[in-house]
Parts: sequence; C-alpha cells; structure tokens
Amino acid sequence: MRKAPLSLPVAGLALALAACGAEAPAPEAVETEVPEELQSAPAEPAEPVEAGEGTPMEDRVATIGLLNKRNNISQDLDMKPGESRRIGDVIVRMSACERTAPWEMPQETGAFVQVLVEGKGDSEGEWEKVFSGWLFKRAPSLNVVEHPVYDVWVKECAMRFPGEPSAPASETSSDSEA
Repeated sequence: MRKAPLSLPVAGLALALAACGAEAPAPEAVETEVPEELQSAPAEPAEPVEAGEGTPMEDRVATIGLLNKRNNISQDLDMKPGESRRIGDVIVRMSACERTAPWEMPQETGAFVQVLVEGKGDSEGEWEKVFSGWLFKRAPSLNVVEHPVYDVWVKECAMRFPGEPSAPASETSSDSEA
C-alpha cells in the first residue's frame, strides 16, 4: 500500500502544541497507510449511508421534477442511481439520492444530479453540461440549475431505514403540505 503524509492533522497539532510552548513532530516524519479502496478517487459521490444502515443505493428511487419553461410542460422522472433520461434536448442523470433518517432533524431530501442540454446553432449535436451537483428538496436555493429553458429539482428519495415503518415520514408529511 501507498504511504501518505498526514500534513493537515499534524499541522493542526503543531499549531496547538506551539501555543502551549511544546514542540510537535515534523509533518514529514508522520506517515500512515492509505487503504487500497481510497487510493483512487471515486468517479461518483460516495454513498452517505454505510452498508446495513438503510436501503442500498442501487435500490433507491428518486423522483426528479423537470420543467420546460418554453412550453410550460412539467414531468416527474422516477430514476434509480446511475440512470439517465433524455427528454427532447435535455438529459437528466441521477447518481445518488439520500434523505435524513426519521429521527434526525431537520428532515432533508437530496439527489446528486447532472443536467446536459443539446446545443443549438453552431454547437448543434454537442451536449453541454449545465449542472452537476446535489439538489435539495427543502432548500432549492442552495444549489440551482441555472438554465433559461429547463428547471430541475428533487421531489423525493424513496428509501427506508432499519426499524422505520413502511411509509417514510417524509412521504406522509408531504401530502399534508400540498
């Protein structure tokens, strides 16, 4: 396995010890082994929930809203992680979805989404990535798809936690909000 210096934690320790008048070890002297699974950067966002703590990522289903502002047509896309959908000249990719456990506050639902739009005019046939990031149901202004024609937002992430009843709290509360 590859050895990597722990420069940030040691630097913080050095600052803390320097404030007390003590000396810290040199950052180059402290090394640790990096596990093989962490040696290469993942292409997709890491799963926020560990195995056995909820619905596996591949079994979750996100409901993504898509609005075409030109013709005012809105659609709900039910997508699994890794799935892509093409609707006209837009592609929506969903890599992951997550919601907080029912016992955690504040309740939040999010999905990692990418939006690609086909170019017009000189760039016809080329796809431009207009958004890549997490979208949040209760805080849509945190991360916004900025496009003149399309609006994309997350509506739900269907998943369960151990010990949770069959209908998640977020689904029952969203009915009363509408």
